[in-house]
Amino acid sequence: MKWGFKMKGYLKLEDGSIFEGNIISKNFQGFGEVVFNTGMTGYQEIITDPSYAGQIVVMTYPLIGNYGINKYDFQSEKPHIRGYVVREYCDSPSNFLSDSSLLDYLDRNNIPVLIGVDTRELTKKLRSNGTMRGIITNDVNAIVPDIKVDLLKEVSTRKPYHIQGEGPKLAFIDLGTKKNILNMLNNVGFDIYVFPYDVCIEDVMAIEPEAVFFSNGPGDPKDATSAIELAKFFIGKIPVLGICLGHQIIALAMGCNTIKMKFGHRGSNQPVKDLMIGKSFVTSQNHGYAVEESSINSDEIVVTHMNLNDNTVEGIRHKYLPVFSVQYHPEACPGPHDSMYIFDKFMDITCVYRRRSYLAEI
Repeated sequence: MKWGFKMKGYLKLEDGSIFEGNIISKNFQGFGEVVFNTGMTGYQEIITDPSYAGQIVVMTYPLIGNYGINKYDFQSEKPHIRGYVVREYCDSPSNFLSDSSLLDYLDRNNIPVLIGVDTRELTKKLRSNGTMRGIITNDVNAIVPDIKVDLLKEVSTRKPYHIQGEGPKLAFIDLGTKKNILNMLNNVGFDIYVFPYDVCIEDVMAIEPEAVFFSNGPGDPKDATSAIELAKFFIGKIPVLGICLGHQIIALAMGCNTIKMKFGHRGSNQPVKDLMIGKSFVTSQNHGYAVEESSINSDEIVVTHMNLNDNTVEGIRHKYLPVFSVQYHPEACPGPHDSMYIFDKFMDITCVYRRRSYLAEI
């Protein structure tokens, strides 16, 4: 072992359950919602995904840290997780891109790390009882706090910024986006204007957008009231796409309901069927809420994608308006590239409406 610090540590859940291990990080306390991720790789992308804000992440794959941290795979400027729990930690990374160990990176960002935990038993507990609040601590008698924070304010950009592109103007509502979503939209040609989660309609309209995108992000979608109102305004006017939290916001804006899942979908191996083309894909996901299928108005909205594990809704579109959304992450960081066609589809739809607007003007 190379780390210079190690103490007895615990993950204590709100129901009183205690999982023992060893704290190897400089910070020995963190609290949040305890969730598990089933990905075998991609831990750097996972811990820097802003959708995990406010959460302690448990990795089900037993060995973590073996390829270190590199400068290419960050999905945000810093990790937003509240703690990290693994079975076995490797402090001797071996990868030609690695420039630091995982522990060094988490220590620089004050994230507590608990190792040696029976993550299999912990995951079974969360699957049976549902996600719970928890605390990583060196005090077995510590109390799990119940503190709520504004997660969207924590992860969204504070100021608007521009990513130059040659194609249509896209108003991008940042609810805690991953960098690769921006990269994919820019790669297909969008001229992107990124706005904070609470941007007003007037500021978005000032750029004369030709399409609107709602990003992924953390927390309960019903808390994103500004984004829901923004979606209501633009639906029916220009093309709209949402991913993950953005999918749930679009659904709420169209009158659907969202519900908290028992333990959510978090991993890079979630099977999803595209009901429109009859094909199934392996997808990357990270969410604890879902659109309630019974709340969907089938006269106006079509369910386009379905999760093959539990039959939850993974995608919807409006029957008559240029609005669609998916629950999973087509940008695939981490994960497979099966669903990147979503970005091309959004560009195609936007170009069609762009041409219609041009023809209407002449």
